Amino acid sequence: MTHESFLPVGDRLRDISPVLVAHGTRNPHGIDVIAQIAEAVSDRIGTTRTAFVDVLGPTPSEVIADVDRPAVLVPAFLASGYHVRQDIPHHVQAAGRADTVVTRALGPDPTIAAVARLRLIEAGFEPGDAVVLAAAGSSDESACAQVYLAARQLESLIGGRVEVGFITTASPSVPEAVERAARSGRRVVIASYLLAPGLFHNRLHTYGADAVAEPLGADRRIADLIVTRMRAAVSPYRRQPVARR
Repeated sequence: MTHESFLPVGDRLRDISPVLVAHGTRNPHGIDVIAQIAEAVSDRIGTTRTAFVDVLGPTPSEVIADVDRPAVLVPAFLASGYHVRQDIPHHVQAAGRADTVVTRALGPDPTIAAVARLRLIEAGFEPGDAVVLAAAGSSDESACAQVYLAARQLESLIGGRVEVGFITTASPSVPEAVERAARSGRRVVIASYLLAPGLFHNRLHTYGADAVAEPLGADRRIADLIVTRMRAAVSPYRRQPVARR
């Protein structure tokens, strides 16, 4: 579906091609979530295309090469690991479009924490429950540090400590974090620090927690955050360009 831009004359987002860049999944529900988020962003600023760095296409370089205006890419990632720091810049370079801009990744951000809190409540979380924030994991130490920041942001909203566990690569693992949290004798609820359902989220149900929250999903606040990332990236008050790493 094509969305005509209804932004006012002079709005810088009228002059760009928005692109949401996600990881990619074979899970059709996960693909639907990304499509729903892109649709919600399109409703706000005009047609927003999607690209994927793994599993399925189109790739970011293919989308960038196909647009007729400067592309602004929003990495739909909750921390800035390999895909954000390496993959996406390589795709920008491969496309040969020097006018392309890449925004900050989605997370960590207080908006993401607010959505994670809502998902916890929907999963049956009650004050006093032990919470484990489960993230994908990365070999990039700074990306892992961002997950700990996300945990602190969630703590500020639920009023209790949030343990961190990684599904792959990094440690502690989610099972280790669940075991540690369970020593308190309280119920353990996993907060899914994932954008959409897929293999990683499915694994969370096998780790022994009392409840598992759904991924963040196509929440309206995430669509608003994506627009905010784009506006910041094209702001005339930026001292340096965001993207070309």
